[in-house]
Amino acid sequence: MQNVPEEWRERQDERTEETLVKRREDSNSKEMKEGTGGEEVEKESLMMELTRLVQKTVKESSWWERRGIDCSILAAAFLCLPPAFLLLGSSQLLYFSAGMLLMGVAHAVITIKGTHMASHGALSESQAWGKFWAVFFIEICGSFSARAGVQGHIKMHHAHTNVIGLGDSSVWKVPFLPRTIYLFIAPLFVPIITPLVALGHIREHSPALILRTVLMVSLGLYSQYWLLIHISGFQSPLGTLLCMLVCRAMFSVPYIHVNIFQHIGLPMFSPTRRPKRVYQMTHGVLNLPRNLLLDWIFGHSLINCHVEHHLFPFLSDNMCLKVKPVVSKYLTEKKLPYQEDSYLSRLHLFFNKYQELMVFAPPITELVGVQ
Repeated sequence: MQNVPEEWRERQDERTEETLVKRREDSNSKEMKEGTGGEEVEKESLMMELTRLVQKTVKESSWWERRGIDCSILAAAFLCLPPAFLLLGSSQLLYFSAGMLLMGVAHAVITIKGTHMASHGALSESQAWGKFWAVFFIEICGSFSARAGVQGHIKMHHAHTNVIGLGDSSVWKVPFLPRTIYLFIAPLFVPIITPLVALGHIREHSPALILRTVLMVSLGLYSQYWLLIHISGFQSPLGTLLCMLVCRAMFSVPYIHVNIFQHIGLPMFSPTRRPKRVYQMTHGVLNLPRNLLLDWIFGHSLINCHVEHHLFPFLSDNMCLKVKPVVSKYLTEKKLPYQEDSYLSRLHLFFNKYQELMVFAPPITELVGVQ
């Protein structure tokens, strides 16, 4: 990406997924120099041209737009926790329910929006702070391994989006479960499954990393347990654990839905034959429409700006929203797909085609002329 200014190249090199993308683009540039035609050169320049347009928007944006708005949303989620714990100590059903809802929403914002942005280093310009926030949000708040989370999401899903066996969202497939169980019941156990999966992922890591992950995950879980007992006044250990499960599982169903709706069922590619980045992302990623609840809890990059997020994964949620008109207009002008569908439409599709989409291996798509 020779035409991109130096500060952007340095910024991208700090992001693992962007380093991988750059390697692929260097490889593609080499292929062009070795004999591909002028039409191929024009296709390769699409991503660079779009990058310049997005770069211009980012440069014209203030810190508040680039990071401040999203950091404020996360801060507001943490500020909701004290009243949530106090309301959970009430003997009145209305107040108790309000506390449960408040804690569930706050937990979802922190563990979905927060962990996603932290995994991409989108919360801070500093690499050191970026690593700190990744451990804080992913391990302490999210009960998962920061190393495994970054490896699975950044190095696999983003680097190999919709590539069979690499970044095809296969981690969310449980083919032996019936569709109703998978779509509506199994996600409720994600809070229990998550730390167990984390332990499985870190078995081959260094003893120091294993110890850190175990300590951080334990700290996060025990902190909530301790506060429910000492602040909310819970008496029964079983009741305390049940409250934790309900709060942590409150948005698990839409979370699993979003993760599969936006990739599975779209074109899939072979590991040895894939289109260039701009074609891979525009064909293999889908946006859901704006949703007042999920947009702010999960973040724009996971809901209505998922295409923008996969094209520019180092941008914050709010910046993905700001560059959305630029990206959609550019892709439309270049006659590239800009895929959007409603939540209910995707749910209907997955419910009716569960065997085809979630049990059997999806067919490989050949985008003739753009590989």
